Amino acid sequence: MADLILAIANKAYSSWSLRGWLALKLTGAKFDEVVIPMRQTNTRVEMLKYSPSGLMPALIDGENMIWESLSIIEYLAEIFPDAKLWPEDTTARAHARAAANEMHGGFLALRRAMPMNMRRSFPEAHFEDDVGAEVDRIQAIWCDARRRFGGACGDGPFLMGEFTAIDAMFAPEASRFTSYPVYLESQAQAYVDAVLAHPFMKEWHEAAQAEPWIIPEFEGHNTP
Repeated sequence: MADLILAIANKAYSSWSLRGWLALKLTGAKFDEVVIPMRQTNTRVEMLKYSPSGLMPALIDGENMIWESLSIIEYLAEIFPDAKLWPEDTTARAHARAAANEMHGGFLALRRAMPMNMRRSFPEAHFEDDVGAEVDRIQAIWCDARRRFGGACGDGPFLMGEFTAIDAMFAPEASRFTSYPVYLESQAQAYVDAVLAHPFMKEWHEAAQAEPWIIPEFEGHNTP
């Protein structure tokens, strides 16, 4: 058994689990994965074994229990400094953390209108203006990060160069923007394509396809 345990919810639906999982994969550390499917009769009981909030993801490191995706990322950045989850440059690191925090605490209209579903697309979906405004804001964050700090962590195609914590935080949006009909500018589309092509995203997506659980409320969409 590995020293680290990551408890997550359904890979098909849980955007927050994806964020924590990607960050842990980036460290290269061995870990045991526990998947607790949502909306089952024993879901909350099982989740409380790993998380005091009863929400996923949760990281167990010996006696340490860390819940909430962003807290997991910060913990991993401290115990695995060589993984360089955040840029070494102070300005780039502050920018990446600000964007990650904005994602963590914002975009509620988008989350409600576009629940993550790794197995389906909804080409006929329509959205209110507030959702469109949030899509535009995310694109602006991406384009600004690429323009200002695209080489802060290497020469890759991600927000700071190589795939780092900020990309883990926005990875579910890359999936959402593929499942739902949104207009993306060319630079934003290139970023989405790069995220979806990353080996860890492919690994998660393949596992999501194989999951047996179907939750009806994530399988439909309100269309006119």
